[in-house]
Amino acid sequence: MDLDSLLADVRELVECESPSTDLAAVARSADVVARQGERRLGLPPERIVVDGVTHLRWRLGGPTRVLLLGHHDTVWPLGSLADHPCAVVDGVLRGPGCFDMKVGVAMALHAAALLDDRDGVTILVTGDEEVGSLTSRTLIEDEARGAEAALVLEASADGGAIKTERKGASMYDVRVIGRAAHAGLEPERGVNATLELAHQALAVAELGRPEAGTTVTPTVLAAGTTTNTVPAGGSFSVDVRATTLAEQERVDAAMRALSPVLPGAELVVTGGINRPPLAAADSAALYDRVRALAVRRGLPVPGSAAVGGASDGNFTAGVGTPTLDGLGAVGGGAHAADEHVLVDEIPSRTLLLHALVADLLAHPTNRPEPTGAARP
Repeated sequence: MDLDSLLADVRELVECESPSTDLAAVARSADVVARQGERRLGLPPERIVVDGVTHLRWRLGGPTRVLLLGHHDTVWPLGSLADHPCAVVDGVLRGPGCFDMKVGVAMALHAAALLDDRDGVTILVTGDEEVGSLTSRTLIEDEARGAEAALVLEASADGGAIKTERKGASMYDVRVIGRAAHAGLEPERGVNATLELAHQALAVAELGRPEAGTTVTPTVLAAGTTTNTVPAGGSFSVDVRATTLAEQERVDAAMRALSPVLPGAELVVTGGINRPPLAAADSAALYDRVRALAVRRGLPVPGSAAVGGASDGNFTAGVGTPTLDGLGAVGGGAHAADEHVLVDEIPSRTLLLHALVADLLAHPTNRPEPTGAARP
């Protein structure tokens, strides 16, 4: 494979900043991905715009048998390149979004371009993964249904490990409606939203079960308007991660059963289960296959890892499609100032992806039934 051309594509992707919340920036990024894909694959993608968010899909032949899945949006705001320019120094590539996951997007396009027979391969590159895939979830699930495998080009875990398990993710917003009053003259006439939020945040944090791998974390909080006013309203966000759907449902029921502590306070809880878990059973056969291919091809054999972060691979596993995640870049620092990719690892990872897709097309397997109960 041509590493120089792949790195050139990566640089072009990274230097087109694409924060998820800036729809114009995401559209510009989609233009870049589309040009690169057309150059590598010989045909333009379908451009699918949902609620202003731009997604791209290449269907290379007949019905989808192997789905290559990635996203081109990032968490980095416009202007991040000024402090974090895209560069390769001493074999390390840096730049906003390089690890999560613009290198993975380039790898998917280049690996597919190497295939002698692409019939049945679909490449889907979405534009809102970092904010919960609200406009792309249905697209992802519909494309995955019936496929033999979903291969997710998210970055690897530590040391290049493939992500064979992911926790499910739920997101909530807890809003308190109180009553304002002058904080100095008559605070007793108010209903203090800040105090009610404190009670609720402590109650929510108690819903975690570390022994079961369930974390329930109150995060962003805001309340009040001025320093001399009893706050009449406020809210906090809640991040939930769990290894089983049963745990997600337990927490969901508890969140919806929250009740006010202070007389006169009201609670409004919104949100819910966002991504179901990616269980080990969803990835086991594919992981065994990729290890065997690596040995046969003389490529590095990747380890495996269970991680707390969620991805669009949770959705593909949720509809019963065997899923392997973390097939993309090797490096670290996702969402952080030290985000980076090890350049020497890119060729072997791309060749391993190519080998896996080719093997799945040449030697299809009977798709297993979905594990567990139907997932949201």
